[in-house]
Formats: sequence, structure tokens, C-alpha cells
Amino acid sequence: MITFDHVTKRYDGTGGAGAVQDLSLEIPSGEIVVLVGPSGCGKTTSLKMINRLIEPTSGTIAIDGVDTRSLDVNQLRRSIGYVIQQIGLFPHYSVAENVATVPHLTGWDKPRVNARVEELLDLVGLPAADYARRMPAELSGGERQRVGVARALAVDPNIMLMDEPFGAIDPIARDRLQNELLRLQRVVRKTIVFVTHDIDEAIKLGDRVALLSSGGVLQQYAAPAELLARPASPFVESFLGEARMVRRLSLIQLRDVALTPVNGEAPKTRVDAGGTLRDALDAVLRSADGSAAVVDGDRVMGVVDGTVIRRASQ
Repeated sequence: MITFDHVTKRYDGTGGAGAVQDLSLEIPSGEIVVLVGPSGCGKTTSLKMINRLIEPTSGTIAIDGVDTRSLDVNQLRRSIGYVIQQIGLFPHYSVAENVATVPHLTGWDKPRVNARVEELLDLVGLPAADYARRMPAELSGGERQRVGVARALAVDPNIMLMDEPFGAIDPIARDRLQNELLRLQRVVRKTIVFVTHDIDEAIKLGDRVALLSSGGVLQQYAAPAELLARPASPFVESFLGEARMVRRLSLIQLRDVALTPVNGEAPKTRVDAGGTLRDALDAVLRSADGSAAVVDGDRVMGVVDGTVIRRASQ
């Protein structure tokens, strides 16, 4: 668990204004917590204070109850995975050499390093046989980002810090990388602190979302469904925008919805039972009669329409 206890960061020459002001929150072990908000809200500053790339002006940051200021800063940083938007791969190192950077610094022997590199490249979908000897310049942006994630996982850290890692990637590759991160998290169960300015990315990835306003003030810290259903302030409501209830539909699985039984012939428009209520809304809006059959393979599970969607979203 990572704990922020009344953490403040001020920079000289700011007239007393804080980049982060009196931030208190707990980040549970094994969860993805997303820091989101407008530019200048202190989300990257908060992230960097965890591994002491930035030191807080006051307050305490603790990992599993241990004040990070009591730890050797180099050991602290090597024990935490760190992924940034620019990726930061060494251009003169091969993919394998980039992934092996921290294990080498930690003193692992060569066979152990080689085995770990192969394991991680397979884990992120870049088979070592095809990618280990390639140079970063030979990779796409999405592939370079996957190498960055593999490098951050190299010494099996309990904590990963991710600072807008997918921000410079095209929307299709970004969606794939988000899905890949969620898949990896189901496998490795790390404590991940993820920074983004994109509320849709925050809602998709986060077990919890911390929404900050300018000056580093925490406005709300909640699970995505709670954030969308019950904004804590006018600022939160404004930041979420008019589409917040539609976003909430993406969090509700169709398998959990009480569908209308099929009465006679099922609607021709279909939506997969493995999708979300937002997928159902899209299908209903496309359909000629305002309804869609929810299907699991060839089996029709029931019917969804506007009434079902409204009831399930309340």
C-alpha cells in the first residue's frame, strides 16, 4: 500500500502556491489507481514523489508503512517500475539490452537475466525470437511502449509508476495497449499508479480514480462507477462533462443486466453478451425498432431496449 499523508509540494518563486496541496490518500496493493486532471493539477508531481524524483515539501509518503525518506533513494527507485510517455529506451541498446538494464544494475547473473528478458518479452506480446535483437528505431511506437513496460517489470517490482505512457500513441494502438495493460494486470497484480489527462482512459483502467484540480487539490477519490454516478463537487461534474452517464454505461456488463425475455421473434440487431451497457446503447440506437437481442454465440439471452438501459444504469 502507498500512503500519502498530508503531502504538499511547493516550488520556490511561486508565491506560496503549491503544485500539490495537502494530499492524503491510500493506494491499495494490487490495484490500478489513476491520477487525472487538467494541466497543472500536480498529478505528475505526485507520481514522482513516490520514487523521490521529486521530494515533498511537507507530509509523508509511505510504502507498506515505511516512510520513503528512510530508504536509500537508489534502492527505492530500482524497486519501482517506471514508464513514461517518451518511453526513454536507450537507442544504442537492443530490445533485450533495454529490458535487462535494471537486472544488470541489481547484480543478476547472465542466465537469470536472459531468462527474465525472454519471459517478459513473451508476456508483452513481443516474442524474444523476433524482437530481442532489434533496435528501438526498428519498432513502432506501440512496440516501443511495450518494451518500456517490459523493462519496468524486469525485477518484478511490487509497484509500477506510469506517467501518461500511452499519450503519444495513435488512438487504435492506444486502445490495444490499454487492453494489454489490463490483461497484464490480471496476470501480475501490481500496484500501479497511472497518470493521464484523459478521463475515458482513467475510467477504463482505474480500480480507483483520483481527480485533482489546478494547484494540486484532490477533488474526489473513488471507484469509476462512484465518480460518474455521484460527482463530489461542481468541478468534478464539469470535468466529467455531459457524457458522464454514457461513460458510466461502459462500466456495466451486459451479463449483469436483467434483460427482457424474448417474446416471439428476436430483434434482428444483435449485441454480444460479453459487452457493456454502452455497447447495448449503440446497438439500440442503430436498430430500426429501438431494441437489440443480447446473444452468447448463437444463443439469445434476452432483449435490451431503452427501458432496460435506463433501469440498469440507475
